This record gives sequence, structure tokens and C-alpha cells, in this order.
Amino acid sequence: MHLPRLLPDLQFDRLGPSQSDFCYSYEIKRAAMAPHVAPHWGWDEDVQREIHRGHYATKPFYAIRRHEKNIGALSFHLRATDIRLGEFYLHPQWHNQGIGSRILAHCLGVADNMGLPVRLEYLRWNPVGRLYARFGFHEVGRSDIHIQMQRPAPAHGVHPARRS
Repeated sequence: MHLPRLLPDLQFDRLGPSQSDFCYSYEIKRAAMAPHVAPHWGWDEDVQREIHRGHYATKPFYAIRRHEKNIGALSFHLRATDIRLGEFYLHPQWHNQGIGSRILAHCLGVADNMGLPVRLEYLRWNPVGRLYARFGFHEVGRSDIHIQMQRPAPAHGVHPARRS
């Protein structure tokens, strides 16, 4: 699936099977997630790399680029009944600038145009859950580690959480 540009400054380039693409996505994951993972389990490089390798092999990953500079990565996976948004990582230097909200709104717009709900999960202690709730996601499950959320497809036209 092609993920369209987000004008004026963001584009999403599909990452391929090359070692350099995998390493890029893993380095972004480490920068974004180690602060949330390490306090609970430490950061075991081998374990984290293998977890990421499993995700990378089974989902389409995209590099997030701003003005031709790599700033993050995400997985946007079209499935039979929904879109799965995952591994949404921005390098910490790009946090708290509204970029993540813009990207999330853009991805939700793509899903809305397809008439599909969006599902995701995040680490329970990661504060990103507040952002997802603001965009109309609601909890549909939880484990000791993750919270699963879903944002339903719009009934008619624009999704209520996206109206101005």
C-alpha cells in the first residue's frame, strides 16, 4: 500500500528488505522506545532487535521524512477488515512539535477514505495513549504490557473526532 505525502513537508517512503532499511527502523525504535522500555525491563539489544525483526518481517514499514530528512518510522498495514497502525516512532528531537499529531491525523484520513477502522496497541505506561484518545480511539483490550485501542470507521463522511 502507498501512504501518500502529507503536504507541505512530510513523506512516507516504504522500507524494503535491505539490512540498511531494517537498521534504520531499528535505530529509530531504540531512540523512541528505550526510555519507555528500559525502566521496566532494561534494554537488551539482542532481544529488542529480534522482536523488531519479527515485526519488520510481517508488516509494511515506512520511513517518515521531513524536508528529505529521516525523522521516524511507522507501520501502516491494510488488513481484510481494518488498518493496523503500529511501530509509530518519531526520533525524540521531533517530539512535542505537533508532528506526531499531524501524521496520526493523516493516517486516520487515509483509513476514513477507505471506510476502515484503525487498530493499534501501545505499552501501558507510555503516555501516548492520551494522544490516541484525543483522536477518537477507545480501549478494546489490555494485557499486563499493552493496551489495545480501536478507532471505528466513520459512519458518514468525516469522522467526528476530526471535525473542526
